Amino acid sequence: MPTSTPVDPSTPNGPSTPTDPGAPAGPATPWWARAARPARPPLPWAPMARAALAMALALAAGLLAHRVDLGVFAGLGAMHATMNDRVEPVRLRARRIATAVPASALGMLIGSALQHAQVGALALGAGLTVTAFVSGALSATGPRGSAAGLLLLVSAALGSGMPLPHPWWAAAAVLPAGAVLVLLLGVPLRGRRASGADPAVRALAAAYDALGRMLADLGTPRGPASRQVLTARLNQLQDVLPPLPRHPGTSPGAAAHRVHTMYRAALAATEAATGLLWALRPVPPEVAAVPGLLARAVERGRTAGRGVGAERGSGAERGSEADRADEVPVPDWAPDTPSRQALDAALRAAAATVAGREAALGTAPAPPPDPWRLRVRLVSPGAARYGARLALCIAVGATLTAALPLSRSYWVPMTIAFVLKPDLGSVFLRSVSRAVGTVLGVAVTAAVLSLAPGPWALVAIAALCVALLPYATAAHYGLNTVVMTPMALVLLQLGGQDGAAEFRPRVLDTVLASAIVLLFGHLLWPERPRHRIEPRLVSAAAALKAYLASVVRQDGPEPRSEVWLRRTAYRALADARAEVERGLAEPPPTGRLATEWLPATAALERLSGAVAAFAAQRRYGGRVPERAEVERVGRALDELTAAARAHRPPTGTAARPTRPHDPSRSALGRAADELDTLLAGPPPR
Repeated sequence: MPTSTPVDPSTPNGPSTPTDPGAPAGPATPWWARAARPARPPLPWAPMARAALAMALALAAGLLAHRVDLGVFAGLGAMHATMNDRVEPVRLRARRIATAVPASALGMLIGSALQHAQVGALALGAGLTVTAFVSGALSATGPRGSAAGLLLLVSAALGSGMPLPHPWWAAAAVLPAGAVLVLLLGVPLRGRRASGADPAVRALAAAYDALGRMLADLGTPRGPASRQVLTARLNQLQDVLPPLPRHPGTSPGAAAHRVHTMYRAALAATEAATGLLWALRPVPPEVAAVPGLLARAVERGRTAGRGVGAERGSGAERGSEADRADEVPVPDWAPDTPSRQALDAALRAAAATVAGREAALGTAPAPPPDPWRLRVRLVSPGAARYGARLALCIAVGATLTAALPLSRSYWVPMTIAFVLKPDLGSVFLRSVSRAVGTVLGVAVTAAVLSLAPGPWALVAIAALCVALLPYATAAHYGLNTVVMTPMALVLLQLGGQDGAAEFRPRVLDTVLASAIVLLFGHLLWPERPRHRIEPRLVSAAAALKAYLASVVRQDGPEPRSEVWLRRTAYRALADARAEVERGLAEPPPTGRLATEWLPATAALERLSGAVAAFAAQRRYGGRVPERAEVERVGRALDELTAAARAHRPPTGTAARPTRPHDPSRSALGRAADELDTLLAGPPPR
């Protein structure tokens, strides 16, 4: 059975932990320790409850209707929907599930048709290979495409070997029914949702909490890691924001407008805090505590501002008093540098937006996504390369399963599909974890099934396993496999496949699939950092250059577009950092090459702080950008981009400052010095 798509950015996806951008090149711990270390995410109670109830209802309906074969495929649909379920607004959950489950149904239809036609091993292998190429190309287009591509291939493999119901096409037809159950169970009852229960409101409070931790960590070794957490929280908040009208002249809803306004205020405070982090300048504790107070106010539902105050008062005067009671106070602390002045102004604007008052933010709503992005990515070289890589492994697996006496051949392509998944981390780690997890999962299932439990007990076991799936996925890939394997085998047992939990065939299939991936998808066709890390670094450098150009062109207040160029740059840097972290958890040579790119990634992150500090200098210090400094930074970014495209990691060591930045000197000057030292290479001996 497949694994789930990556968890949201706020939860660590994999065993790696944030690396201090200012640390020397090289991981603080060996790659194998990073790979084996599980994360400790919070328990996602809502998705867990939805998953268990949907699985139990689907299987129970099949048992009661004496069509347990159909109930199994409906339960499979519930599992596939659970893999794409998140704690987010219904519209986003529906969009995510509606993208993945139809692909699963299509794959099931393809596999069922091949099995029903009783095609030979050669035709079956060819059909799965073609499906694998489409699946791989689709998986490289982004998170939703990855989920759809994975389920397309996995369901095709399952449909080609699982016992089919009558008629044969009913398997694909009932599969979406379980997904609909998961989706409907997450629809809130009208009038029962408080503002604090809204995912966007919770994400906003989490972002303010992360901002408070970052302010408290300014000037300490924990600062860079806190900045990474804050960026992840803002990424998550951006993903769950309610939509704004796209048509001119259409007014957004009050709640959507309020959340977007508070989000833009948080972005302004983040820029100022990033500049202070780079400048090594802390703030007083009472100032660092303000974002936490804002988070508590947001959680309490005080986002209605004057409306909330008016509801508690009987007149204008009483409403005004209530507004003042809801106001989060910002201390008078006499900021003495441009970055501190920018933070003070941003916190006061944020407090005003949380209290429901208007604030001069000088920004515009985020631009809508490019509708052509998916089409461009689908025909990109990276998508074709991954599609060919996956198709090769599936073709090898089909050839070996046809030549070897394997009783459940569909287990091999199914295992290959989600072990060779581009966005779940190290292929090496997933191969090893899959083999170990399958051994443990089959052993547990064999022990349970040896007790000859009845069908209703199997329903309870399947519901328990699918409930654990969201947490196991976020914690570690190996734990995910331990949970997924018993659930898959129990569904097969309910579907009429005798000996579903036989130990030897399952382990042999899994070991064979893992060996195929390790040999043909990892050793002979390695996914080098140039296919993952370097394109991310090129994108991050381009985004930083656009952000810097916007700051340099600035006249007067912050341009309305600058905030989104800054947000794009921070998100691109987070993507590059994530790829480096994945590489650090892989054995050499991939881990070594990722280590070589770590200083450049850290330098770009520090450059973003320097640009933020320079933006504050322009707004509050009246500094005129010096052309020579801007050109130096631009040349350094061009050199770094050229090095990434030529697969040449810089060999120098950035001159990390140890003292606070002198506000009388341009922030770009010191940033240019750091980049020049990095690109110059080590001094001659």
